[in-house]
Amino acid sequence: MRGHLGKRFAQVIPTLLLVSILVFCLQQLMPGDPALVLAGEERDPQVVAQIRAELWLDRPLVVQYAHWIGNVVRGDLGFSWRIREPVAELVLTKLPVTLQLGAMAFLIAVCIGVPMGVLSAVKKNTVWDYLANGIGLAGLSTPNFWLGIMLILLVSVKLGWLPPSGYVPLTEDWRQSLATTIMPAFVLGNAIAAVLMRHTRSAMLTALEQDYVRTARAKGLKEFVVVVRHALRNALVPVVTLGALELGTLLSGAVLTEQVFSIPGFGKLIVDAVFNRDYPVVQGVVLVTATVYVLLNLLADVLYVLINPRLRGA
Repeated sequence: MRGHLGKRFAQVIPTLLLVSILVFCLQQLMPGDPALVLAGEERDPQVVAQIRAELWLDRPLVVQYAHWIGNVVRGDLGFSWRIREPVAELVLTKLPVTLQLGAMAFLIAVCIGVPMGVLSAVKKNTVWDYLANGIGLAGLSTPNFWLGIMLILLVSVKLGWLPPSGYVPLTEDWRQSLATTIMPAFVLGNAIAAVLMRHTRSAMLTALEQDYVRTARAKGLKEFVVVVRHALRNALVPVVTLGALELGTLLSGAVLTEQVFSIPGFGKLIVDAVFNRDYPVVQGVVLVTATVYVLLNLLADVLYVLINPRLRGA
């Protein structure tokens, strides 16, 4: 177990280094000059030259990357070229918003996907099975932005049940905070619920055919006990590890959802930064997101080892 986890930890630094190189190089391919954007309408050559020198844009790309990654290693993500604020402060301000949205979406996905997967497996080849698979296919096929717009028109505009957009922190008013995030959380967790449903169904079908399930039924145990205590307990081993990975997907997939519902999280921050050629913000947000995703991958490995006794001695 220690050797396996040690190898996984050793891969973290090279992975993040590769992500930083890719992000830095890819955004250099974006059209437009950040110095011209920051200079405004006048675009005085002297002002543009001064801006380029101040932001290290007049240096070779290798020197720019070395300067940026050196600051990152020291805990400095730089400052926003547009609003002149440290990127670290922007990240700390926006990250709790996206984390709350992602956590709520993940909870909704688990509460919908796992029970539907169990029901589909237990009622195999029945109307319930076909209905669950149909709902799962619809969840996978429906684009988040379209579902979000439709929910705003129905739930907010037509029925007036929930606010159409905006965000209120949990510390200010938890009821209003839940009201503003429950709809985008459902939109974000919709596809993840479908993925969890399909994997839970597959794992449950395999578990229900095992000898220990037949033994439990032969002992006269109730079907609910057999399904929940014996089959589901073992079927959740791959589902738990998948859930940890999908949580990282939620954080990276929140961009469109936050734009549709005007939620001031990571998604809106990075979209604004891309349009304004604010390279430090783009690099900082992507690097933090990649770090969270890599850590969640490590968590998935740890959980898989902990809940699978066969790997504990490896």
